[in-house]
Amino acid sequence: MAAGGTTECSPWSAAAAEVPFEQCPPLKLFPVRKGKRMAPGWWWSATTGRLVHYGSGAMRLHVMLLDRDPRVTYLASQPLELRWRERDEVRTHVPQMMLRLADGQGVLADCIAGEELSQRRRSLAAVLGEVCAAVGWRYWVLGPVDPVYRRNVAWLAGYRHPRYHGGQQLAAALRESFAGRKPLWEGVRRTVGDPMVVLPALFHALWAGWLSADLGAPMHERMPVWARSA
Repeated sequence: MAAGGTTECSPWSAAAAEVPFEQCPPLKLFPVRKGKRMAPGWWWSATTGRLVHYGSGAMRLHVMLLDRDPRVTYLASQPLELRWRERDEVRTHVPQMMLRLADGQGVLADCIAGEELSQRRRSLAAVLGEVCAAVGWRYWVLGPVDPVYRRNVAWLAGYRHPRYHGGQQLAAALRESFAGRKPLWEGVRRTVGDPMVVLPALFHALWAGWLSADLGAPMHERMPVWARSA
């Protein structure tokens, strides 16, 4: 485990209860591999205001989605390594992500690119599920995502930074304009201000979740948008 820039080994039950893994740096960075379509990189998290390291396109996708998930309050990349004995052999695994949910529960997660799990991956998932359940945590295997939803969230992610908020006055005006379901552009026209300022604030609000839309359908100027109930 990594804590305060140091690495140490502790029993899992004690570490899960005592170590704030969500605040730990990665044990190691993902390597750059020749021939891969996507190089490792860093995602600026709107949830934590910190950078999260990712090692693949699948992981980057889920870091982005989890950054928008209201259940998630912290997320970290590879902050710990699990070790256990199986058939007289020591097995190890470094989960790609650790999450802290709003209710305080911890989650370990790995991302996969395909829909089918190999036998080895299913066996590993079963073991990690038991390991997490033993300390009141959860283990998630994060797979493919609907392509329309993925593209919509990727667009909104470009407006996740607080600089696109627009201020309290504009936020209140957007809530008023979209108090009932309205087509996106109609609500923008009802909001006082330059559309070049209103639109980024609208997309930020959709990212943050206090304005809502059906992100499972393609985004367009006539898509219905509405303010989330308080």
